[in-house]
Amino acid sequence: MSLTLQQSLSQHLDGVVRLDTLGVIRAVGEEAVKFLQGQLTQDVALMGDSDARLAAFCTAKGRMLASFMMFRRGPQEVLLVCSRDILAPTLKRLQMFVMRAKVKLSDASEALPVYGIAGPTLQALVAQLGSTSLKIDVGPASLVFLAPAGAVPRALWVTDAAEPAPAGPVLSAELWLWGNVHSGIAPITTPTVEAFVPQMLNYESVGGVNFKKGCYPGQEVVARSQFRGTLKRRGYLVHGDEAMAPGQEIFHTGDANQPCGTVALAAPSPLGGFDGIVSMQTAAATSGELHLGAAGGPALGLLPLPYPLLEDI
Repeated sequence: MSLTLQQSLSQHLDGVVRLDTLGVIRAVGEEAVKFLQGQLTQDVALMGDSDARLAAFCTAKGRMLASFMMFRRGPQEVLLVCSRDILAPTLKRLQMFVMRAKVKLSDASEALPVYGIAGPTLQALVAQLGSTSLKIDVGPASLVFLAPAGAVPRALWVTDAAEPAPAGPVLSAELWLWGNVHSGIAPITTPTVEAFVPQMLNYESVGGVNFKKGCYPGQEVVARSQFRGTLKRRGYLVHGDEAMAPGQEIFHTGDANQPCGTVALAAPSPLGGFDGIVSMQTAAATSGELHLGAAGGPALGLLPLPYPLLEDI
């Protein structure tokens, strides 16, 4: 990551923002953990009270229907934070598999608003709390740490609706989204439902897939992609001068007729232009030119990922 970009991330990502684009699915009951263990890519059973984990919910073909940051709020309660635009269909599909399991799933978005905290504001809060856990309970609130944006720390604050917002300067939703891009982790939103298997967004490299746990929908496809070398797409960071949005196609000079990838997440950059996460063919990242929307569309340049890919570790 260039010094200029890192300096810009450090300069702009500081404060608190209410994230109305995120919602919360609540799973409650004596079999809540067991039920989610059989549905998600992550090992829910091994998740402790001070853990927070990235997870995906897939179709039988391994395609991602949703992605979550999940954590426990007691021995029989798990909260799943996801993009609000996919919450209703995701909740409906999960409820199809409940059957006789002793778990109740509900939309808790109104009862549990979500805030984002970043930069020095978050560092000051952590120093005050004196904990380095991935999830810290603060009264009725939970502080849930996310992957950093470059070197800038970020977290979610999930609390009861009656509680005040966390203290700090106001951070814009647009800048928070830009920080999401530079975490290198793209959530699933409406334009990208069923577009990717987890490895196409590098979820295996950022702790979003546990290959040692038991079965879940799509598990065979996800495992086969990992261990038989069949995956030919990865997530990459890009920059362009023109606006980009999730779902837009990416083209490579090697094939003007077929897209080589798809935009998964994008945000305007305070440095100018737009930054994004794209899932595309690995071969397209090695040489040639990338273009947005069409073979003759706006040019895109690659930026370095903020983490190593699993095959490189």
